[in-house]
Formats: sequence, structure tokens, C-alpha cells
Amino acid sequence: MYLPMCAMNLTQEIKHKAYQLGFDLAGITDTSPVDARQLKFLTEWLKAGYAGQMSYMHNNLEKRINPTRLLKNAQSVIVVGLNYKPQKQNTPAATVPAGKVASYAQYEDYHLFIKRQLRELTDFIGSITGECSKFKICVDSAPVAERALSARAGLGFIGKNRMLINPTLGPQIFLGEIITTLKLQADEPITMDCSNCNKCIDACKTGALRPDGQFDANKCISYLTIEHKDRIPPELAEKIGDRLFGCDECVLACPYQENAPVCKNKLFKFYNDRAVLNLNHVLNLNQQEFEAEFADSPIKHSGLERLKRNARICLDNITRRNQVPA
Repeated sequence: MYLPMCAMNLTQEIKHKAYQLGFDLAGITDTSPVDARQLKFLTEWLKAGYAGQMSYMHNNLEKRINPTRLLKNAQSVIVVGLNYKPQKQNTPAATVPAGKVASYAQYEDYHLFIKRQLRELTDFIGSITGECSKFKICVDSAPVAERALSARAGLGFIGKNRMLINPTLGPQIFLGEIITTLKLQADEPITMDCSNCNKCIDACKTGALRPDGQFDANKCISYLTIEHKDRIPPELAEKIGDRLFGCDECVLACPYQENAPVCKNKLFKFYNDRAVLNLNHVLNLNQQEFEAEFADSPIKHSGLERLKRNARICLDNITRRNQVPA
């Protein structure tokens, strides 16, 4: 069995393999808890009720802030990033009422795709290091402060839109982590921030991005259309406009987004016809049709009834907009 000469060599081999697997970013950090500033932000956010109905955010707080609680004897976290900026599309004028879908949901389900690629990466690492090394793969749904760890691993910085922003790739980045018992060479964080730019805050239609730096999910269009289970308050429903699933406004307003390259990973399936969806078609779907149409899409996680609720809101907003005199 081939053994690397040192942790630095192994670290570089892991990164090289990550790039071969189609990831655009790869970095390493240690397994120390997230810093006091990030912990304070998270606890204050939860205490203020800004998590809305995402009750799971209150669970497993110790695991969320401390990777060693997820894997015993863990020493390193391998963090990867996948650019999902879509190709610019010339969408023809809609002849039927249509609702917009957020960029990330125009691809296949990233949870499944990234997990598959990370399993290949752990298999590769295991083939080098032997069976003594242990791994835990995390993609979004695991209780991990992934943006804080990603920033610490040098993948970017957390912007005022609360997204991880890479200076080259912008803020449209999927993240995945491998917590491991291997001791690897850690990367240095990027010492950048948004400075005086407030474009994302100005672009937020509902005020979810607060001027004090906090993020109120209760007002976020992405949260409302994807996570919120109940009736959406009328004053917020009006501001949803024709956004059927998710919202890209704070991302598209980011100056780093404008010049970012598009997703180049050919294995990550993109659906050209999912940028907008026919609202009447959505309303006429039955459960079986919904499950078949969105079997490999993040849209399936919200369920048919929530998607239909959003479609009715979009139709009301479109009707109201069309009734306004020119």
C-alpha cells in the first residue's frame, strides 16, 4: 500500500482528487469549535426567533458548532465547494402564467450529487491511508456550521447576504464537508469582507436582510416559499411576486456574482426548462405526477401542497400586476 510522505502531500492529493471529481473549491480546517463571534451570532439569531419554523436549527447546537461531536477523534474537516451559477438563458416571453424557480433548484438534487462525489473522495483517501481512517460526510442537512467552517478553510467569506462568497466564484456555491480522523494541513482563511457594499440588503424585497447584520428568515422569500408550512401573511405574499420556489435577489445583486464563471461540471445535471414553471400546470398536478416530475429535484422536498400554495400566490400577484393601468 502506498503511504504519503507527510500530511502536506496527503492534503494536496485530496484537493487534487476533489478537483478531478468536479468540485471547484477544496480547503481544509481543523475540528476546533467555531469562533466566539460566529457562536454569538447563531445563539442570538435563534433567541430572536429569526429561524422561523426551522425548529431543527435549535437542535444539536453542540454538534453544529463543534465537528468533534459528529465524529469521535476527528482532527480535520475537508470542505468542498461546487459552483452552480447557471448559463444565462434567453427566456421567451411567457404565453401562460409562469413562476420563477431559484437557480439552485434548476439542477438535480445537490444533496445526492455532492454526497456521491464525496463518497468517491473518501474511497480514494481510504485507499491511500488504509482502514484506520474514519470519515463522516455532511451535506447541508447535517448539523454543521458549514459556512463558518468553509470560511475558516479559506473557501471564501460570509457576506452580508449570509452566504459564503468566493472572490472568484461569487455566492452561488454548494458546500459539502468530510469530517475525518486524519490530521491534515489546514488552510488560512481569506481576509476579506463586504466592506461598504449593501447591494444585497437593498435588493431584499422584504427586509429579511436587516441593516444590523442579522437575517430574519420569517421575512425571507426563499424561506417562505420553501420552508414555511402555513399560510403566508398577505403583506409578505404580495412581495413574493412571481417567485414560485426560492429567491435569488440578494445573490444576483452581489458584485462578485456578475463576473463569476458559470457552472462547468458536466456531471451535475441541469434542467433548461426549470427556470420558470407553468403555474396552471403546477396547480393541476396530482401527487403521483409531482413525484415523477421532480423525483431528482430539490423542489420535491417542499411537497406538492406547498408548491401549489406558492403557485396560487404567484397567480394572484400576476393578476394584480396585470390589472394596474399602464
